[in-house]
Amino acid sequence: MSERPGQIDFARINVAALAALPALLARWLPDGKWTGHEYVARNPKRADRRPGSFKINGRTGCWGDFAISVRGGDVVSLGAYLGGLSQVEAAQGLARALGIEPS
Repeated sequence: MSERPGQIDFARINVAALAALPALLARWLPDGKWTGHEYVARNPKRADRRPGSFKINGRTGCWGDFAISVRGGDVVSLGAYLGGLSQVEAAQGLARALGIEPS
């Protein structure tokens, strides 16, 4: 639960998003594939010709594009990166998509 009314509960949203991560990745990065516990895809934010350097850990939600040293620690930050959104906007959008209250 968040500490103040209206404050976004990023931890709760990330837990819910992590549980729905396979479905989210299929929508956000449809050309990707699972290799063990990592989802490997092309990075749609750059001219990435083939999968390999852009990976998302299915257990933790940590992600990175190691070709350009861009990374994040959770599903909200991935959504923000892919959507060109702020962390707050990404968290609110994920909460709506997952049917949970953001605060």
